[in-house]
Amino acid sequence: MKFVDEYRDAQPVQRYCQAIAATLSRPWTLMEICGGQTHAIVKYGIDQLLPPDLTLIHGPGCPVCVTAVEVIEQALCLARQPDIIFCSFGDMLRVPGHDQDLLTIKAQGGDVRMVYSPLDCLALAQAHPDKSVVFFAVGFETTAPATALAVYQAKQRGIRNFFLLTAHVLVPPAMEALLADPDGQIQGFLAAGHVCTVMGYQAYQALARRYQVPIVVTGFEPLDIVRGIYHCVKQLENNQADCENQYERSVRPEGNLLAQQIMQEVFWVVDQSWRGLGQIPNSGLALSPAYQAWSASVHFADRLLDSPTTPKVSPCISGEILQGKAKPSACPAFGQACTPEQPLGAPMVSSEGACAAYYQYRKIVRDPVGSIPATGDRDGNP
Repeated sequence: MKFVDEYRDAQPVQRYCQAIAATLSRPWTLMEICGGQTHAIVKYGIDQLLPPDLTLIHGPGCPVCVTAVEVIEQALCLARQPDIIFCSFGDMLRVPGHDQDLLTIKAQGGDVRMVYSPLDCLALAQAHPDKSVVFFAVGFETTAPATALAVYQAKQRGIRNFFLLTAHVLVPPAMEALLADPDGQIQGFLAAGHVCTVMGYQAYQALARRYQVPIVVTGFEPLDIVRGIYHCVKQLENNQADCENQYERSVRPEGNLLAQQIMQEVFWVVDQSWRGLGQIPNSGLALSPAYQAWSASVHFADRLLDSPTTPKVSPCISGEILQGKAKPSACPAFGQACTPEQPLGAPMVSSEGACAAYYQYRKIVRDPVGSIPATGDRDGNP
């Protein structure tokens, strides 16, 4: 397939890996910030092709995984209401709250529906004027424009039974929180190409200068990733700290200005709680005052007061995994008490979660430091 196969060609990937090995003179630790990149790295064994002195750690690049439990509890509370049609992307349906998930609510009779676009919810709201339709708006800057467009159209068309439970988060503030962590190990970043396609990369240039770390905007295919790693290592070896765009077929410095315009019209930036990282200043999007009438947390505030907040004890270490401080194999529950069928944490549920990637693509042999075998999938095949 044109524009795909050439980025999965083994020969140029191997040449870049050889160039990385030839460039490397000391150990370095890089973080890929996107869960899609994590899955590609694990699926194609990219980390196993790299020199042992180059360590890749996985970041909080899965919006489903970093959605705070208290927001999921609000979603569960609203989904239980008989007068609400609660809509969500598929990944969120099985993310556990304290005791339940959205699929459990659906099995108990709640009207919970999977949608492919927030615009689908407008059609539902018009078809069911006696119901309130709530969309669980989760995602990074990549999905926020579509959410903004949906609520913008609701206002323009006078649809007043459509609401958003908003949990959109922004990537650069999370990267800054990780870089500011005194216990952090990150010496370079692979930035998420799809986020930069929407937002550009000026904010990353400021981060690179402030924290003196190279940041390379990177795509999602094997050749994209090894090329991004090479340029990041090259900067480190040359004592440089710049933001570099290695995803030029999609990313422009200014990003998508129309997408940014609709986001600025509908949202404003707020502090946001992230699962595993805690409260991060200026890292979330909430509906602006002109659109508060479509906010589920405002409209249904009285119903959300009784939403449970006490977590249950769990061996899950998703917080450390989302911060890049541990790999899935270090978790005592991984692959045993926690599986995709019975997940204890969001990283095992989401299609971009690190735990799901390791479970799907690797045969894991766990030890006290969470080492990963050199080869093999879950069935022991190379």
